[in-house]
Amino acid sequence: MMTIQEIKRLRETENKVEFKEAKSNFNFAGGSHSDPTERRKCVLGYVVALANEGGGLLVFGVKEKKELPHEIVGTAFAEGKIGNIEDEIYKRLSIRVRIVELFDNDKRVLAFCIPSRPIGTPLNFEGVPLMRIGDSLRVMSNDELFRILSEREPDFSATVCDGLTFDGLDPEAIKLMKAGYAAKQDNPVFETLPDNQVLLDLGLVENGKYNYAALILLGKKEALRKFLPNAEVIIEYRLDHSMIPYTARKEFQESLFTAMDKIWAYINQPASNPLLHVQHKFTIYDIPAFNESVIREAVINAIGHRSWKDQSSVVIKQYPDSIKIINSGGFPDGVTKHNILTVSSTPRNKRVMEILEKTGQVERSGQGVDKMYYTCLMEGKPLPDYADTDNYQVVLCLRATIVDDAFYLFLKEIQHNRKNRLNVFDLLTLDKVRQGISTDLPELSVDLLQREGLIKSLSSADKKYVLGDLFYEIAKQPAYIKEYRVRDLQIIAGCFEKSKEVSMKNFVDAFDNRLSREQVRHLIAKLEDNQLIERAGGGRSIKYHLSKYKNMENSVFEYFNEILSK
Repeated sequence: MMTIQEIKRLRETENKVEFKEAKSNFNFAGGSHSDPTERRKCVLGYVVALANEGGGLLVFGVKEKKELPHEIVGTAFAEGKIGNIEDEIYKRLSIRVRIVELFDNDKRVLAFCIPSRPIGTPLNFEGVPLMRIGDSLRVMSNDELFRILSEREPDFSATVCDGLTFDGLDPEAIKLMKAGYAAKQDNPVFETLPDNQVLLDLGLVENGKYNYAALILLGKKEALRKFLPNAEVIIEYRLDHSMIPYTARKEFQESLFTAMDKIWAYINQPASNPLLHVQHKFTIYDIPAFNESVIREAVINAIGHRSWKDQSSVVIKQYPDSIKIINSGGFPDGVTKHNILTVSSTPRNKRVMEILEKTGQVERSGQGVDKMYYTCLMEGKPLPDYADTDNYQVVLCLRATIVDDAFYLFLKEIQHNRKNRLNVFDLLTLDKVRQGISTDLPELSVDLLQREGLIKSLSSADKKYVLGDLFYEIAKQPAYIKEYRVRDLQIIAGCFEKSKEVSMKNFVDAFDNRLSREQVRHLIAKLEDNQLIERAGGGRSIKYHLSKYKNMENSVFEYFNEILSK
């Protein structure tokens, strides 16, 4: 971070810095202004504009003037609240801004250290991409906006690593790479080829110069420290999510080909990767808390897809019940949390990923995530979770718990008996049905699963699905009570256990998109017709209460079951 003396000599345009006196306060998010031009002159507006310029500084407590050095006037903005401001900026803009306090004698200066926007993505304030023009914040021009949207991140791994020589490569890593390629191509002769020929064939050296892919995949520790010190994987183990100090820590800074086995061995210790057990009749199935193929795919993706511009390392945070794998750079261009299973994208480090594919370390491009989802589903575990991912880092959470023993046994049984196994999208549909979700299900999967009796509904018009009979035989529980899905009754019962009077909005919220609003309305009307619930009031003030429920010793669900079973 710069010193006060350095800040005094910065020029706004040349050094990408914006000075504001802000002696006592400064508008954070537009305030009460109705004029868009005035609303933009706020903290969020300047953060957006500077990030769109490639990053810079917003400095409070400095007098705005062209002559150097700048005069320090001091600021009281956000005293004691810097952490809250950083959190609020991230919440609103999904950008991590670091705020630093500096002092010139007793005068406080606040510097907002603003990173660049993601490649190909302009940042917006209130829906508008901003840029600085003189003393103003203006809407970005069409030409500038088009230039940003047209950006593509270059393949860092294919660029020349000046100074790297053959002596900087690990012979053991080269041996492993050659063996992997020979096995993948079913050509044992490949292992006998000269090393330099193999490196040339795989695009790791051109015109006698080695690229960063060669360093990342094959580099010795000394070469990595010299040319790419952030090429490292750090594993931290904690016994509890609330712990700040780690229980154990290990750093791996070596070629990817030699590191992966060591990383997996560290994660796969008996105490930190125990076996989970599911029993069915006289058979006990052992399932590791963390699956080797899933972990390998996730770690290789984190290294292969990360941004090397960021100086942070790949970090693995392991707990007894979960693992988080964090890499810098956000998703590759075009990928989001929502389309990660369906989109075809260009890897950020294409040369690295091409070689990993050719040597059998990863699935064909775009299929690695499918494999992770498929394995998690088959083991009865929660899906890979990218909820904490943003434009600047990918955070993948893999959980160890088995969410439903019966569902694990159900999938194991149906896949074992099939000639052509269900694909990941079919399994996802089954998992959604297990959760009671009947909205936005893929038609192809629904048609297939219905034909084979793996899901069903009361009628073609009902569109509320349950799993096939085999699941309920294993679970030893019914799918329906009369014409009601058990899960629906459980959700309705939960509403009444929270409050004696429930609105339609409360019901809709409780189903959390498992059913459409119309399906929920239809369900409530049917419960009313069957006199399980009654309405009171009219218009928007309609509330529902239970019709005959008096015995508070029984649950509401037991009440539904008792009435419907008569």
